[in-house]
Amino acid sequence: MNIHEYQGKAVLKSFGAPVPRGFPAFTTEEAIDAAAKLAGSVWAVKSQIHAGGRGKGKFKEADAGEKGGVRIAFKPEDVGLYASQMLKHTLVTEQTGPAGRVVNRIYIEEGVKIAKEFYLSALVDRESGRVAFVASEAGGMNIEEVAHDTPEKITTVAIDPATGPSKADTTKIAAAFGIGGDLATQCDDLIGKIYTAFVKSDMSLLEVNPLIVTEDGKLVCGDAKVSFDSNAAFRHPEWADLRDMGEEDEKEIEASKYDLAYISLDGDIGCMVNGAGLAMATMDIIKLFGAEPANFLDVGGGASKEKVTAAFKIITADPKVKGILVNIFGGIMKCDVIAEGVIAAVKEVGLQVPLVVRLEGTNVELGKKIINESGLNVISADDLEDAARKIVKAVKG
Repeated sequence: MNIHEYQGKAVLKSFGAPVPRGFPAFTTEEAIDAAAKLAGSVWAVKSQIHAGGRGKGKFKEADAGEKGGVRIAFKPEDVGLYASQMLKHTLVTEQTGPAGRVVNRIYIEEGVKIAKEFYLSALVDRESGRVAFVASEAGGMNIEEVAHDTPEKITTVAIDPATGPSKADTTKIAAAFGIGGDLATQCDDLIGKIYTAFVKSDMSLLEVNPLIVTEDGKLVCGDAKVSFDSNAAFRHPEWADLRDMGEEDEKEIEASKYDLAYISLDGDIGCMVNGAGLAMATMDIIKLFGAEPANFLDVGGGASKEKVTAAFKIITADPKVKGILVNIFGGIMKCDVIAEGVIAAVKEVGLQVPLVVRLEGTNVELGKKIINESGLNVISADDLEDAARKIVKAVKG
């Protein structure tokens, strides 16, 4: 689950991390009021969408101005102007894709005099099984480019969960920034607070880019990209108020209601599979035979007929889908349950595109019998390769 920058900064602030003062705004009038509350003579006007690269992004609409989704205003009237140019306009960044995202909220933040910019993130390191910090002196830049061009500028420090960040850990991070003295002391304190925020809030990712050194020698979190581990939602009822449904795919929202693992993609072959590994293999073989998957969808090992029906309806609701591949290996998941769910869904929503079904495992013969006697126009397949060839051929004509 992703949240907006201003929400992420509020979380960090609640754990004592230094962030600039700011206020969210949903209208131009609220943006002007926010600037007045902040006083000063410089304000940052920031588009709030769940995507990076906002500063370098461009708006689709001509009346949105030529600047990106993050702008610096030196007059209160410019805050209002930039707000009006951003709100309700479509911002396109490298992470949004060509469709872009409509900006429905912005963040007005006090100006900060920047001396240096660093990169800092915390994430779950799967190799070490620990929370790890990634630090670089090359802040404010695309970290992927830094990692590719100058990997020596990136330092990764895995934290022992029994002790939390040690002095040795924070010293390595400070060294990665090239700072010492009072700034190193501030870094030590900041890393401790960020680690606590990460663990207590059940984050899966926290990215601060840039981490700012101000001209008066203070470390300040200039940005906050936060993702929560959705598996921990049961112990965080407060997340419900942070979720922005407008930033999420409608099909993914619907899938979450049935506890389905669904991710929308750009292809035209819908996939319904049980098991994440098998789902990945199914998408790979579709690509191998020259087509593109329209989604990742794992119905899980113990799906009910209702769950399978919901999954099928979500796939067919995607206008990009020109064919559907159902690939089930029945272990805990029984093939007859899948067959009944598919038939129920087809009868409810209809079938306008080719459907290939490959079943194997528990109750496979009963599952095939149910489908064969359903009277539906379903193409059966013997194995995964056969299924992939048939659905690609059906879609491509």
